[in-house]
Amino acid sequence: MFKISRGLAPKYLTDLATLYVAPRALRLTSRDQYHPVKIRTKTYGERQLSCLGPTLWNKLPTDLHMANDQRSQFIIPNNTPIVKLECSSAFDSLTPKEKQYAHYLSKAGWAGGLICLLQTSPESPLIFSLLLRLFRGQSIEELKKGAIENVSGLTEDEFEAFLVYCATFLSNFGNYKSFGDTKFIPDISKEKFEGILNCSEAHKQDAAGFDKLWAKIATAVFSLDQKVKQLGYGEKGLTTYFSSNCTEADLELTKEFMNKKKIQAYNTRLFKKVDNGKSSYEVRLASSETDGNEVDLPLGSHDHNSVDFTVSRGDYAPLMAQVVENLKKAKESAANPNEEKMLEGYIQSFSTGSIEAHMEGSRHWIRDTGPIVEGYIGFIESYRDPFGVRGEWEGFVAIVNKEMSAKFGSLVENAESFLPYLPWPKEYEKDTFLRPDFTSLEVLSFASSGIPAGINIPNYDSIRQNEGFKNVSLGNVLAGHSKDQNITFLEDSEKALYSKLKTPSFEVQVGLHELLGHGSGKLFVKEEDGSFNFSADKVIHLETKEKISSWYLSGETWDSKFPVISSSYEECRAECVAIYLCLHEDILKIFGHEGQAAQDIIYINWLNMVRAGVLGLEFYTPETNTWRQAHMQARFVILKVLLEAGQGLVTIERRTGEDGQPDAVVKLDREKIQTVGKEAIGTFLTRLQLYKSTADYKSAKGMYDGYSAVNDDSPEQLLSLRSIVMARKQSRRMFVQVNSTISQEGGVCLKTYEATAAGIIQSYVERYSDRDYESILHDLWQKDAAHFN
Repeated sequence: MFKISRGLAPKYLTDLATLYVAPRALRLTSRDQYHPVKIRTKTYGERQLSCLGPTLWNKLPTDLHMANDQRSQFIIPNNTPIVKLECSSAFDSLTPKEKQYAHYLSKAGWAGGLICLLQTSPESPLIFSLLLRLFRGQSIEELKKGAIENVSGLTEDEFEAFLVYCATFLSNFGNYKSFGDTKFIPDISKEKFEGILNCSEAHKQDAAGFDKLWAKIATAVFSLDQKVKQLGYGEKGLTTYFSSNCTEADLELTKEFMNKKKIQAYNTRLFKKVDNGKSSYEVRLASSETDGNEVDLPLGSHDHNSVDFTVSRGDYAPLMAQVVENLKKAKESAANPNEEKMLEGYIQSFSTGSIEAHMEGSRHWIRDTGPIVEGYIGFIESYRDPFGVRGEWEGFVAIVNKEMSAKFGSLVENAESFLPYLPWPKEYEKDTFLRPDFTSLEVLSFASSGIPAGINIPNYDSIRQNEGFKNVSLGNVLAGHSKDQNITFLEDSEKALYSKLKTPSFEVQVGLHELLGHGSGKLFVKEEDGSFNFSADKVIHLETKEKISSWYLSGETWDSKFPVISSSYEECRAECVAIYLCLHEDILKIFGHEGQAAQDIIYINWLNMVRAGVLGLEFYTPETNTWRQAHMQARFVILKVLLEAGQGLVTIERRTGEDGQPDAVVKLDREKIQTVGKEAIGTFLTRLQLYKSTADYKSAKGMYDGYSAVNDDSPEQLLSLRSIVMARKQSRRMFVQVNSTISQEGGVCLKTYEATAAGIIQSYVERYSDRDYESILHDLWQKDAAHFN
């Protein structure tokens, strides 16, 4: 019956079982109950599979029905799409000097990329070391031949599953998915996994050392204990951004201390010690230097509310040193003074631990408009910190796509005329729109746990509000995501148009999201001298209609004021801005869409958003009532807003799929987008901006948590719908990236790899072949291992 329920049984058996589909979604209905056939003869009829099978199956607890499905959530299937991140043509167009600059920027990014391992899980640095040692020892073909011959019962599919696990680990810089933050484990038994390791050349060369390394991580690699299934803190998950004994109260206390000392959290980790019942805390800054003092860093011991705090530096020191070394080499090929000053700021920041120095480098990055080679590096996005304030390492290098950049340039030129279309009054908008550089880029390297489709940076509020920012759209990433996959949860009649327009509509969404989503809206601030950056006597609260009574104090940031929800809330606001503004024909015309074509783009863009809201249920964990991915939570919230609008704008219909399993279809009435949809998003968007502008965390969190709730209290039965989404989820694409090397003649060469799991593995082995990274990672792991027991 299990195989029948999962579509794995032969058709002649599947035809004997009839799936029960409730006339409406019931809270307690299992997703795979079956009708026993009516029998005429009791003696033999009850023993027929068509009767006995469904009867026994329906009596089993639901958790047994789902046991294998639950494990499947943590498996990466062999058919996971792998796509080349094409950039050869763009790279070939560079001058020798530009290639040198791009090469050393990439090297710096990849050196720092190993920090992601230390930011993900305690075992990730050692797993990486094991894989590096394994695949350096021999070719993948040689390893496969030896494994098939020597590991009892090992099949080619199982060896491929081994490779897929290794490739996924390397692509994510850890054993948790970068998009969703859930753990993944090998789709192969522990015995066979160990068998492959034991018959390798690496094991033959140092069996004792190899076995010792494997013994430290073997349990963690395969563990699916509740606490380690996803990233989080406390009992809700695992993190290495702070020690495992930290509670939310510890994080709030540390936030107060860091605000008082004007320490931004981006490049920090937190470690708690308890001696004789008294807690003390170490705030450690990432830097290559490990001693000495800096004028702008409050290093040393401090008392805060009778609690001992120590501010230290030197986190990830040997890796930060390699970042600095390569940035110095990149500076020799910088194209202009802004690039030189930018790199000087980064070098100082990564050497000393000073975020102020990184901010200064970021200012010069903003001023470096229209570069041929673009790049940004540092502790950037806070999505993976469960508290939402510490940055994950990210370093990207890319080459400009002039044709697509021209469209974005036109969007920037007209941005000031589009801002009044937004639903909040001008007092809630920045006094001056700071026109950013907005380019479409072909990624050469992206060293982090994942690769986004667009970026709006820097994330420093003081710079974004007063000096500007940059937007980039990553063209070859967008192209990679356009590769065909099965389109779920849409009517068959919609799929052709959706497939045709998903990429161009997404280009519109990304452009508006990054430029006018993240680039709009004002934060009300009271400065240290008591002055305000807004007219405190005149600006009216949009709900109470009274004067504004809350604001940011000097030194407070969006991230620090809105912990936990800041990332998803801001992504939701940017997504809402984009779907709201795409309703205007003059905006769509910039992207080349007019008339009926423009109306189709609007429809597909909105349809993609509501479908994404349904898909977002994959990234919600009912057991801990937590969301694991900021963007998908945001899209689910938007779906809830549009469902709440009613009037038939969005509907979700349950049905049985062609495979006989439960399915669903989301429908959007395109005739009501400009009326019901626009009003609903406009009202919601106004509240999002109101609470953000006024630093009203309590109201923001109450509203956002309400829309983020997943339950069966609505007619759509969204919690029950999640089981259908999980059953039909598809693997996220992986990208295989190029490597650049210096030839014997001194020129920079590009090496590409096949779009396979083996290709990804080989790219990482060659990327990290010039240093003893195993020793570096082992020493860094050993230094802090006690904090994560």
